[in-house]
Amino acid sequence: MELFRIKKDIPFMSYGRLTTAISLITFLLAVFFLWSKGLNYGVDFTGGTVMEVNYPQSANIDSIRKAVDSIGLKDATVQNFGTSHDVLIRLPLKKEMSIAQLSETVTKALKEADATAEVRRVESVGSQVGDELYESGGLALLLVCAGIMAYLAIRFEWRFAVAAIIANMHDVVIILGFFAFFQWEFNLTVLAAILAVLGYSVNESVVVFDRVRENFRKMRKANVVQVIDNAITRTMSRTVITHLMTQTMVGSMLLFGGEVLHNFALALTIGILFGIYSSVLVACPIAMWLGVNRANLIGDVEKKESDKKDADNATEALS
Repeated sequence: MELFRIKKDIPFMSYGRLTTAISLITFLLAVFFLWSKGLNYGVDFTGGTVMEVNYPQSANIDSIRKAVDSIGLKDATVQNFGTSHDVLIRLPLKKEMSIAQLSETVTKALKEADATAEVRRVESVGSQVGDELYESGGLALLLVCAGIMAYLAIRFEWRFAVAAIIANMHDVVIILGFFAFFQWEFNLTVLAAILAVLGYSVNESVVVFDRVRENFRKMRKANVVQVIDNAITRTMSRTVITHLMTQTMVGSMLLFGGEVLHNFALALTIGILFGIYSSVLVACPIAMWLGVNRANLIGDVEKKESDKKDADNATEALS
């Protein structure tokens, strides 16, 4: 299915230096913000207190958030949990208050705002658990990157594997840079979104790389730049349809998903937008500069076909 067909190839690779320069500047800015501001880790990573509160009627999230803010807990997260009657409140660690004192203070504030509030559960997340989640999250990112690189190296060629990983890490670092700059809360849902973006972005790279390999077989008189430009141009319609549909779904989560899904959808939105850019205008120029050519991609295939043809000819001659 194609929404449109571009008859003349767009010279994407002629802008390769410009696009990679923009990517490098954006990447360095993201690294700078990560270094200077750091991430605003949520309770999942830093530790804290989790309270589950039930109401006989639908809970007023704004009223509950104001009640929690009124006692100086502006970093707390308030969200619906399961049903509209249940609310989950995540409270950061307070050195001057014990868990019992903190939960008692919050319960008092909630009761003053609505006497029907019932605290059903109070749990503590220790900093040690947060450290383990931090390490496990970092390990998950490394394993995903290693798996993607191995897959692309087997399916295509190591130059494409390196290019795709650089492009994917470019997306991840920029997402983290946004969260550091705006100090949005970084929690497990955001980490899940980053892992999803890695898989989503590499899928786009595979589609383009597959078309590049196919073009090397068909466009035998074309040079590398022409082959890559044609591959990107011919996949433009597919790219627009795929990303438009995905972004429509993610946008609905961002606008109507509430606080629970807000940061998750926000990370996906940034990842999708930069994923389109990096798969086309970062991965392909890097692969080209690493020296990818026709022999790299189809040399072995042509050799096998030639050997098979020679074997068939020999069989015919003997018979």
